[in-house]
Amino acid sequence: MHTCSASSPPARPPWVSLGYAAKFIFRYPKLITLSLLLIASTGILTWVGAYGSLNLIDSLVGEFFAQPPETSHFWQWPLFWGWTGIRWLFLIVSRLIAFYLAFLLAYCLTTPGYVFLSYLAANRFTGQARDGEATMSVSGILVDLLEGIKIGGVGLLATLVALVANFIPVVGQAAVFLIYVFYSALMFIDFPASRYRWKLGRKLSWVRLHRSQAFQLGLLPAVISMIPVFNVFFMALLFPLFTVHTTLNYLSIEGRCS
Repeated sequence: MHTCSASSPPARPPWVSLGYAAKFIFRYPKLITLSLLLIASTGILTWVGAYGSLNLIDSLVGEFFAQPPETSHFWQWPLFWGWTGIRWLFLIVSRLIAFYLAFLLAYCLTTPGYVFLSYLAANRFTGQARDGEATMSVSGILVDLLEGIKIGGVGLLATLVALVANFIPVVGQAAVFLIYVFYSALMFIDFPASRYRWKLGRKLSWVRLHRSQAFQLGLLPAVISMIPVFNVFFMALLFPLFTVHTTLNYLSIEGRCS
């Protein structure tokens, strides 16, 4: 059991590894049970949302790719190659966008559950409540939902910026990756920060202030989110682990744990 104090120096290095976070979850049955429930709900909501989003996107622009251009003459081949390239670009980008839209929906709806998971993990980690911590309540759940919607709005903006930046060779792709890394960190910081009723601006400031730690927290989730097909499964499976990992590091970085 860990105890926390803002004045005492940490007895161990401030960074908590992902492996430690995984062992921490399996140490407590309540954390395991809640994690399994959240995995199921996040996975189902994301899959349903992604399926619906793709059907909508395909119904709107799918006709353009229903019939390839004629290739009866050699001068028509460049047109066919261009059409094929645009089609593949459309497939990749549309599925990435659909996944993020669906995942943002699932994220917003399950935010109170992940806040509660973070709350339980923090209680086990620190051993006691601290000054400034909010208690779990109906009004608090509504606040958590509102904050989740705000972060989802930031995610929509990030997706639009990433979509535009993706058309810039090399630099654009690097920028897109960094956008998703830091946005992923922001998503997970939302859960432990909600314990102290932080507003969106303060969460953004935290990510800016702790850029190195935020990069480490968001790197793996961002990489997983870019894996075609399996991103929904992996993100749903690992989201509770990332939540606990971020919670423990947040408490450690904020000087609340020793």
